Amino acid sequence: MPLRVAIVGMGNIGNNHAGVYQKRDDSEVVAVCDIIPEKADKAAERYGAKAFHSVKEMLDSGVEIDAASVTTAGKENGGDHYKPTMELLNAGIPVLGEKPISNNIREAKEMVALAKEKNLRYGVNLNHRFTPAARRAKEWVENGRLGELNIINMTMWINNPNESSEWFHPRALHPHSIDVMRYFGGDVTHVQAFFKRGLKPNGERRVGWSNLQANMLFDNGIIGHLTGSYDAGGSYGLETLEVVGSQARFVLREACEHLEFYPRFSRETERFDYLGGMMGFNETFGSRIGRWVEQNLAGASPQEIDGSGESALKAQLIIEAMIESWNTRQVVEVEQV
Repeated sequence: MPLRVAIVGMGNIGNNHAGVYQKRDDSEVVAVCDIIPEKADKAAERYGAKAFHSVKEMLDSGVEIDAASVTTAGKENGGDHYKPTMELLNAGIPVLGEKPISNNIREAKEMVALAKEKNLRYGVNLNHRFTPAARRAKEWVENGRLGELNIINMTMWINNPNESSEWFHPRALHPHSIDVMRYFGGDVTHVQAFFKRGLKPNGERRVGWSNLQANMLFDNGIIGHLTGSYDAGGSYGLETLEVVGSQARFVLREACEHLEFYPRFSRETERFDYLGGMMGFNETFGSRIGRWVEQNLAGASPQEIDGSGESALKAQLIIEAMIESWNTRQVVEVEQV
């Protein structure tokens, strides 16, 4: 029997989720929900689902739901996740949320805690770690091919004129980059960050801190560096991850497109392009959501969920420590979960 899915928030991301579920043989969209009625009604017609205009209305309807995607947005792209996620979890429904888990740490902690209390699966769409290229690189690390890891460098930037808040850039963009760094390096204990406001196209100074550089110390001794910007990058060269070990290093470009392996003591390098046939970032939704469907159908324990809500909370705690570091001009210890 396919996984019966509800989607809350029918904007662009919600429709991305719905499209992935609809294309799979092992899932079906049974309900769509949005506080803007025309969005829900249009999506219902498109996906052959029932339309609802509130989560309460959807839960009271009796429609059978096995899992839900929460793809709302809100302030800093995470401000509206809390209420629908808590409603769904309280109703006993596993949730796949969008990143950031929340722009509010207290609310993020409450969502993670409720999922644990209810023993429910709770994941977040940290889709960069689910690409075939990232999985291949992870195998190299786990098999010891890189030796002892020493350095993790990450660059993620994009042209984004959004000025909705002072901290929109780190809170909305960098859950992705930090999760990828954590995927290979583990927990981060200390950060030191610097921010700079860029210029708008008209020459005015931006409201938000649109450029950042951050140093990180991982619990296992790895040192890391993140460069992020909303004022850089063109149509290409937006994302680069480099993981350096005692025996080799790898470079992963554009989330999924190119993976390069460089032995330390040899010139016999390896290059893989478009592993698994994945050609670009938009295709990463399929691999992440597919994993969510598979884990739910397999009855995975909440602790086994890949890209969990707890992982997303840990990434957000690092971001808040970066903000504190800049505000205090100090190295900041990251709160641990």
